Amino acid sequence: MAKFMDFHDGLKLSSDDIEQLRTQTRAGTTDEFGVRQLELYHNPEGKVYCLLEGPDEEAVRKHHAALDVPCGEVNKVETLL
Repeated sequence: MAKFMDFHDGLKLSSDDIEQLRTQTRAGTTDEFGVRQLELYHNPEGKVYCLLEGPDEEAVRKHHAALDVPCGEVNKVETLL
């Protein structure tokens, strides 16, 4: 399965949001589009990077649309491990 990194600017996550994402990520939850969160990097200023696994860029965009989260650039990435 391919990996994708996307960026969100101004997406302030509450502690409840972060805990929900952490729980879903640890559980390996895959959504109806075949997308699974692998990691999420964020800071208090609302800069958020998502590392996702999914079939293609369109599935990643649908994943974000279903969460009502605007999605800008989506980049297919490779990992070292």
